[in-house]
Amino acid sequence: MLDPYKIREDFPILERKVHGRRIVYFDNAATTQKPRQVINAIKEFYEKYNANVHRGLHTLSQEASELYEKAHEVIAKFINAYSWEEVIFCFNTTDAMNIVAYAWGLKNLREGDIILSTVMDHHSTMLPWRNVAAIKGAVVKYINITDDGYLRYDQLEELINEKTRVVVFPIMSNVLGTINDVKKIVKIAHEVDAIVVADGAQSVPHMPTDVRDLGIDFLGFSGHKMLGPTGTGVLWGRRDRLEEMMPFKVGGDTIKDVTLEDVIWHDLPWRFEAGTPNIAGGIGLAEAAKYLMKIGMENVRNHEIELVTYTFKRFEEIGDEIAVYGPKNPNDRGGVISFNVKDLHHHTVGKTLDLLGIAVRTGMHCAHPLHYRLGLKGTVRASYYIYNTIEEIDYFIDALKRIINLREQLKTVPVEEVCTGT
Repeated sequence: MLDPYKIREDFPILERKVHGRRIVYFDNAATTQKPRQVINAIKEFYEKYNANVHRGLHTLSQEASELYEKAHEVIAKFINAYSWEEVIFCFNTTDAMNIVAYAWGLKNLREGDIILSTVMDHHSTMLPWRNVAAIKGAVVKYINITDDGYLRYDQLEELINEKTRVVVFPIMSNVLGTINDVKKIVKIAHEVDAIVVADGAQSVPHMPTDVRDLGIDFLGFSGHKMLGPTGTGVLWGRRDRLEEMMPFKVGGDTIKDVTLEDVIWHDLPWRFEAGTPNIAGGIGLAEAAKYLMKIGMENVRNHEIELVTYTFKRFEEIGDEIAVYGPKNPNDRGGVISFNVKDLHHHTVGKTLDLLGIAVRTGMHCAHPLHYRLGLKGTVRASYYIYNTIEEIDYFIDALKRIINLREQLKTVPVEEVCTGT
């Protein structure tokens, strides 16, 4: 098992006080904090190696290029890719999903083709395919969920047919925490030769990911959700699928040669990494992956199961005063817990927690259709990571009890004032 107390020593920001209290950071599904190792790797690049990659024979450019290419190799190892050439660095999961939708979809979709998405999809996974479908005349259909937050696999089997070209879904819901059965989805999709596009934004940072074992065609995930810098992400794709794609963003470093009549595209992955990349970010992302591999992703997963299990146990003390959404079995969900406090607006709860030094997210979490499916206008979301502790959860539960005790007073504060911090 990992030691969160030892890990916390690597994260300077966790020493910060907010409103006079040591910060309790429970907004890891939005972005994670960065360890000194990642911060120092970025600092070292700018101090010692800063140069553009693949654009110079001088020493700095050659060294920068080597570091950047090795970063691809580290990420390939992290997800057990067949080759680092399948690893495309991009800005984030949103960027990865857009690359697949436009670079694969515009070339391969035809009028009347079906794209299957899910009600629990993040907007970043859902909307690119809706845009491409509108351009190509394809049809988007949605797989619903059960009332307790599981994907309707029976509906997947009903909706899928020989016209289905794409099945896109989150491995883990960013609202419900639900961990979907990837292999089951892959099996059903591949029976009709549909490609499987997996959103790994919430899963890759929190559990072991083996793209060979999963059998998916594409995977997107964000660096900033796994201890890496903002503005970093990864699109992994099977080589044969990547070869089917038309370069979506083109320009510098995407070509081998250009004439006024023709273009010869570069090898993988460079044909999909247009322009000067986020070199320092890629190096920092690789350092984050090394950090997590040293801890062990099985240990990361087990730690979050422990935290969720303990949270659910403590929630029993609050009873009907709190509504929790998603699977009740901690083994079926990640370290994401969305909830509401009875008779209080989610923003009121979130801001009050902030005043007590606890950072959570409130709102619809870029998943409006899912909230509408649940009949909700928003939720409070607490999300855990490797540096969170049982003691922080105890403080969190005590804070919720205080909020419940102050409910009548808090109900008199207009939400508009809560949102502006007045």
